[in-house]
Amino acid sequence: MSSVVGVDAGGTSTRAIVVDASGAVLGSASAGGANPNAHPPAEAAARIAGAISAALAGRRDVAAAVVGMAGVSKLRDPSVAAEFAAAWQRIGLGDVVRTVTDAEVAYASATSAPDGTVLVAGTGSIAGRIRSRRMTGTAGGHGWLLGDEGSAFWLGREAVRATLTALERGHPTAGLAAAVLGEALGPSAMDQTTSDGPARLTVARTLITRVNAEAPVLLARFAPLVSAATRTGDPVAREIVAEAATHLVETARATREPKEKTPIVLVGGVLSEDSPVGAQVRARLTGLDVLTSSDGVLGAAWLAAVAAWGEAAPRPRRG
Repeated sequence: MSSVVGVDAGGTSTRAIVVDASGAVLGSASAGGANPNAHPPAEAAARIAGAISAALAGRRDVAAAVVGMAGVSKLRDPSVAAEFAAAWQRIGLGDVVRTVTDAEVAYASATSAPDGTVLVAGTGSIAGRIRSRRMTGTAGGHGWLLGDEGSAFWLGREAVRATLTALERGHPTAGLAAAVLGEALGPSAMDQTTSDGPARLTVARTLITRVNAEAPVLLARFAPLVSAATRTGDPVAREIVAEAATHLVETARATREPKEKTPIVLVGGVLSEDSPVGAQVRARLTGLDVLTSSDGVLGAAWLAAVAAWGEAAPRPRRG
């Protein structure tokens, strides 16, 4: 009996599943992160290949395999592509593996519609135009230096900037500002903000130094503080959330025709159903078919099933 393989390979983890023609999951396995932009390509390829082999558990009759991978554009480098091709050959799947973006498998996890939009907001942000289940255009996704508006990185940066504004202009450092200072500098930092101007300026400079000493992506750790402060009614946090939602909706709409009615699939923690940003994005897209990505690895397996058995292939199901 033939089977197909689906893989969702991200920066921190890789998951692989094997599915039969009925949609039943026959095997699964996981490995470490396999984004070739974040890990050595040979290591990333080996992790994906290892997860596939473990999930197959000796099965040989594989009709198709789809690997949804963060950083898939790295495979445009011939030397990187060669590393992955060699890995597929080593596990006997050299002729059946197709690599696609992680956004494509996330889209496929939520809908069978061939055309639509995928909006991703995690650490970064990007929207993609999906046509025939392939990414044919994007908006955003320019990285932390040039964009990623509305992402967790962006939310964290705005939280720190708002805190610095409060310190420098003598505004109260309660709510979001207090949370940021506690996270970045510890509880004792708040004691100095109730003092005179020079003491507050010292705290501001310390905050600047501390944040700039870290990798920019670590600003994303302040994003949950924005969500928490929004839920308690903090006006600054609410303004940041509203602006994030505006950016993300505009990014999504940039990939669509003006009257397009195809689905929009939301992906990532910033857009989860219990996130203040996610709630606002959904409210602003009222009237459209807005869906939430369930599990990228299931989307990858379904894309493989369609390639092997056609459009009538059932969607994969666990247990």
